[in-house]
Amino acid sequence: MSAPLPPNSTIGILGGGQLGRMTALAAAALGYRCHIYAPEADSPGMQVSAAATVAAYDDAEALKRFAASVDVVTFEFENVPAACLDILAPLVPCRPGVQALRICQDRLLEKKFLAEAGVPVAPWRAVTSEAELEAAVAEIGLPAVLKTTRMGYDGRGQAVLRKPEDLAAAWARLDPKPLILEAFVPFAAEISAVAARAVDGSVAVYDAVENRHTHHILDYSFAPARLPQAAALAAKAGVASVAEKLDLVGVLAVEFFLLADGTLLGNEIAPRPHNSGHWTMDACAFSQFAQHARAVAGLPLGTPERHHDAVMKNLVGPEGMKRWPSVMEHPDVALHLYGKASAREGRKMGHVNRVLPLGSLATMSDEEICRGI
Repeated sequence: MSAPLPPNSTIGILGGGQLGRMTALAAAALGYRCHIYAPEADSPGMQVSAAATVAAYDDAEALKRFAASVDVVTFEFENVPAACLDILAPLVPCRPGVQALRICQDRLLEKKFLAEAGVPVAPWRAVTSEAELEAAVAEIGLPAVLKTTRMGYDGRGQAVLRKPEDLAAAWARLDPKPLILEAFVPFAAEISAVAARAVDGSVAVYDAVENRHTHHILDYSFAPARLPQAAALAAKAGVASVAEKLDLVGVLAVEFFLLADGTLLGNEIAPRPHNSGHWTMDACAFSQFAQHARAVAGLPLGTPERHHDAVMKNLVGPEGMKRWPSVMEHPDVALHLYGKASAREGRKMGHVNRVLPLGSLATMSDEEICRGI
């Protein structure tokens, strides 16, 4: 096992979005510098980092210079090309490594991996032609969800098939191919759990949370999730198993569907801090970003225990940004803005966390929990 990075070491972060920004802020509190590498200038992460490189992810010479300027590399979103880490890995430690990136970039590999890690998934089929799509629908049935295997997030890259006439249009619209057909899951709730794993293999798992989406974008997360204890424990066990099987160093989230009978089905893996873990910034002694920075730097993990219940609300687009002055009036609400210049429709501009005494979520209505945010 390598020794922890000493203070004033530099953590390189691939990607300059809000996850990189909040990781850089957490790393700074530990005495580390961060160097953001991203194609976009003045990205949220660059605004709070010690150094920045503006270059394409396939610029081999820029990547080599970046590697020479940092002590370890991580990434803040999983659509960084795997070839980028292929260049960096021989030059500098990369945490997590290219295996985690490759698996989570491909929904076919991801579904197989979840099953191997002991996390059940809904029925699915790989689809490489219209004929295979028709055959897969005949096996799985309708409704079903057709998705790209790569580059989809926040509802992009997918189509719900409800009748046979939907197949041809969905096949023509969705790219890149191949695609994956998944059985439509009549879930009772959407659940996620976040785990951190250190260089020494120790794992810290946060409480599972309940997520609500609007237009396929996360709107609210309730921590802890209000679900049967067996399901809550299954979610925590599932994300820990995935982290261990991936040999991950850093933070990872797994999204689940909760069925009416209390069982869980795995949906997606995110090998980095996750939107549904933002509540940890104000309801835990060690946030998911602090855990990620600690793990990547080779430090021991902090406790994942909550000192408060919490609800997180995303601030999305122009309407979300209109809310920030009013939420500041509430003493139990913490505001986190991302420094993005323009509030486009569907763009995550920030989030707020409302903290509540332990046990509050079990006794309050959603209206009471979300009042003020």
